[in-house]
Amino acid sequence: MATDPDNRTPGERLGASGAFQATETGRVEAFSDGVFAVAITILALEMTTPAHGRGGLLSALLRQWPAYLGYLTSFAYIGVIWLNHHQAFARIRVVDRGLHAANLVLLFTTAALPFPTGVLVDTLREEIAGADVRTAVVLYAIVAAAMCASWVWTYVQLTRRPGLLDDSVEAHYVPHGMVRSAVGVVVYLLAGGLGWAVNPGIALALFLLLPLFYFATSEGIPRVRRRRTANR
Repeated sequence: MATDPDNRTPGERLGASGAFQATETGRVEAFSDGVFAVAITILALEMTTPAHGRGGLLSALLRQWPAYLGYLTSFAYIGVIWLNHHQAFARIRVVDRGLHAANLVLLFTTAALPFPTGVLVDTLREEIAGADVRTAVVLYAIVAAAMCASWVWTYVQLTRRPGLLDDSVEAHYVPHGMVRSAVGVVVYLLAGGLGWAVNPGIALALFLLLPLFYFATSEGIPRVRRRRTANR
């Protein structure tokens, strides 16, 4: 008895040509959510009760401001990455080997982010603008830029394999995502360069602002999106 091609799963339809095999997204999303949750939890471990004498807790807590700054910056970054990851996989039907690899690199850089965050926090506790702080902001910028680069790879894979996406996905979604990710690579590396050559405070400001940019553009670049809507 012949099998009706329309009754096949998305993975079977994509793999029928023999070019590549694809699987459903459930396990990818569950594993990714676990990595995001662990990474965020590790960030919180930097905030410990500071050493202090009797009656000195308040001043000790205030001196621990680098831990709060590091937690806020990296929590916001990982949180908005999780949000964008959720938005992406709401549009992806199936995952092939290339997309699996891109997602693993994204998780690799996400899980690594607590390390440069801890380095930056520890150096800021010792000095504000010395050589070690400059090195720390460059390290953070490199890891954060690598995370953005993994998103570029993700969108390149979706461009190469449009069949991975749901048929109802907006035409602007993938190109907008690629532009947003490329902006992150450039701005994080620029922040690291300015933090090294000029002032670490510039890098810290950009580290705080970029998650806001990604949150504001999680559904696409607003001005371009409005223009596309008006032209319909």
